[in-house]
Amino acid sequence: MKTLKGHNIYIRALEPNDLEFVYGIENDQSIWEVSNTQTPYSRFLVKQYLENAHQDIYEAKQLRLAICQDQDFPALGLIDLFDFDPKNNRAGVGIVIQDNENRKQNIGSEALGLLIEYAFCNLNLHQLFANIGTENEASKALFTKFGFEMIGIKKDWNFVNGVYKDEAVFQLINTKF
Repeated sequence: MKTLKGHNIYIRALEPNDLEFVYGIENDQSIWEVSNTQTPYSRFLVKQYLENAHQDIYEAKQLRLAICQDQDFPALGLIDLFDFDPKNNRAGVGIVIQDNENRKQNIGSEALGLLIEYAFCNLNLHQLFANIGTENEASKALFTKFGFEMIGIKKDWNFVNGVYKDEAVFQLINTKF
């Protein structure tokens, strides 16, 4: 699909051979804070998830896509639409790039641009939102680059390593598509 292909990357549906990649991301404790994960996932559970990844966003209320750089298929990261609400035409956005080297290559930026276009043009969404820890400067910069505006702060929202942390809500209203 042309909409999901950029200049340097493309985003695609998850495949069965993404098992080890998704398993690694879901069990990387260094990103549990941003993914709201509290427990590890087994390969069995990730395999079941991938077997059901064919579900339509209207059925599953989420869409997880792999971010890839070339045609030999290895994923570099994941980008999600979650809490999909077709009645109010909105969804949340989440993104994770696996390693620091890939984070420095604007891969996340290109993937987010593709997902925004897909959400607004193909799904006809009116708005997207992102929940970002107030200390996560890289994510705040990424989302504001695309016009997301901070609309509020949830005080003491997440309990991380014995400390309550604030979380900001960013929103992008579809005015272009």
